[in-house]
Amino acid sequence: ASLKQAQENVWMLPQRPFFNAALGGGPRLVRCLFRGAPKGPPTGGLGGGGLRPRLGITAAQSSFSSSSTTPPLPPLRGRPPKRDASFAQVTADDVAAFASIVGADNVATEPSAVTPYQEDWTRKWKGHGTCVLRPRTSSQVAEILRHCSARKLAVVPQGGRTGLVGGSVPVYDEIVLSLTKLSTIESFSAEDGVVRCEAGVVLETLDEYLRERGRVAPLDLGAKGTCTIGGNASTNAGGVRFVRYGSLRGSIVGVEAVLADGTVLDCSYTTARRKDNTGYGLHQLFVGAEGTLGVITKVALATPPKPEAVSVALFSCASFDRVRDVVDLARRKCGEILSAVEFFDGDALAAVLAYERDLDDPLAASSESDDAASSSSSSATTHTYRVLVETSGSVAEHDRDKLEAFLAEAVDQGLVADGVVADTEAKARRLWRLREGISDAMTTAGHVYKYDVSVPLAAMDALVAETRARLADHVAGGRVRVAGYGHCGDGNLHLNVCSFAGADADVEAALEPWVFDRVTELDGSISAEHGLGRCKNEYLRDVKAPAVVEYMRRLKTLFDPDGILNPYKVLPAPGPVKTERKKSAARGHRGRMLRGGPPRWPTTTTRDKSKRDRNHATRKKQRKATT
Repeated sequence: ASLKQAQENVWMLPQRPFFNAALGGGPRLVRCLFRGAPKGPPTGGLGGGGLRPRLGITAAQSSFSSSSTTPPLPPLRGRPPKRDASFAQVTADDVAAFASIVGADNVATEPSAVTPYQEDWTRKWKGHGTCVLRPRTSSQVAEILRHCSARKLAVVPQGGRTGLVGGSVPVYDEIVLSLTKLSTIESFSAEDGVVRCEAGVVLETLDEYLRERGRVAPLDLGAKGTCTIGGNASTNAGGVRFVRYGSLRGSIVGVEAVLADGTVLDCSYTTARRKDNTGYGLHQLFVGAEGTLGVITKVALATPPKPEAVSVALFSCASFDRVRDVVDLARRKCGEILSAVEFFDGDALAAVLAYERDLDDPLAASSESDDAASSSSSSATTHTYRVLVETSGSVAEHDRDKLEAFLAEAVDQGLVADGVVADTEAKARRLWRLREGISDAMTTAGHVYKYDVSVPLAAMDALVAETRARLADHVAGGRVRVAGYGHCGDGNLHLNVCSFAGADADVEAALEPWVFDRVTELDGSISAEHGLGRCKNEYLRDVKAPAVVEYMRRLKTLFDPDGILNPYKVLPAPGPVKTERKKSAARGHRGRMLRGGPPRWPTTTTRDKSKRDRNHATRKKQRKATT
């Protein structure tokens, strides 16, 4: 290889004496990315031959082709007891009416063309719809819904199908309203940075458009090459830059939404302003509603300036307590330029390295040598945690000084065992692939039970450890892998359990509803991203007060009297509260405690506790005693 090629394949650590000395006391200035022969043929993407289809969605699954290569799906979970008999079924006359609205080419009824739209990315949820519509304009969406309202035909709005809770796929025979053809970016204001676009615009396309104009999208997701901005708004997506830009809800300044009866509501879309206090903020009702109140067709988004200087660093930590310390230090030292703080454990790292064959762990050599050195002592240390820190700002020199101050203190305090800083954009992307490739890696390896939850930072790794303990026999037998990763800057944990042999009823029974009960006990949220869909809607009454659920139901009735928009989702089915499940889960938890199982992880949250919290009174006494 030429010298230039060799230089491109080398990581350069900052040439600062404190950093090099702390990471081994020697002149360890470079680390080669590619050690020896490649582990296997590249899978595409950066460094590979061609682009791998993002999220495993093939061309056949994203078009109206006459054939389908969809693999067999696992059994459906969480289906409501029966189909709502008040909903009509699609007839030939309905299909003809839809064809007159959107054109025959945008109406699909053949099973081979309809099947891909009956599942989301997890392939866990499968509907049995017979009709898919692909409108091109908001007016066509309105006409479709007027017809469906008159006929009482249930409709499921759908974007890029990258959700994890079955919110964008039918439950029974609902009509799929695919919004991917509403893909126009209508306007951009350089003065205030507000962009107006249709709901079907892919997030990555929108971000590229904005970067050419000196702005960026205020969120970044691993699924950005497939997910749509309408779906992001409907689920109030978070992503890896939440720590910098906050929730997407805060960046949406207006939407256009079509109600169930075909009424088009311009909720501050046309006259979107960053500051507008005229009356109720109706547009916020549709954000995070998962298409149950109305179909978002257009979004007005306030965008931040494009960073001029971006730095990415990866560290290894000996324990999760060190991870927490690194997060706290990054917040204090990096301040306003901190744009992402991510973590992943050893199982997550092993999964992505097995899947992304052209990737390597840049900290592997030091971790192995440190482990070997410590194995001779009584307390060996394994550096199983990786922390990725990204900073972005407008002045490179200023940002570099802040980053180096953070690095210096992290090393001086012994928080990191090793670290590496990307000195080029290509190397920064490779570091990000270690984190963003985990989800695809776990999904490819087998049947994955994914839980996107938020808990106090102190409890993130404890929840992963407790999950491994519940599945100890499966893990020890090599049948299951439990991985923890996520956005430690905002307490968002991605708990993934991969069953290599496929869907396993025993594994699922051990996980649900235990995971949701445990998260609730830890004062967390059972849905940090992706919403509730059909996976978690029945648990809503366990985490929200009865009055809150009742007013949610009233809002649904007001906007959608016949309930045709995305039925069986978000709200729990009418009926008495299922208390037996909660009691059983509580008994199991206390029994584990008595048997010497993992203790309840202490929390420091000040959020008001729900009256349904079984430990409310005890915690209140503890807080008073502490005060």
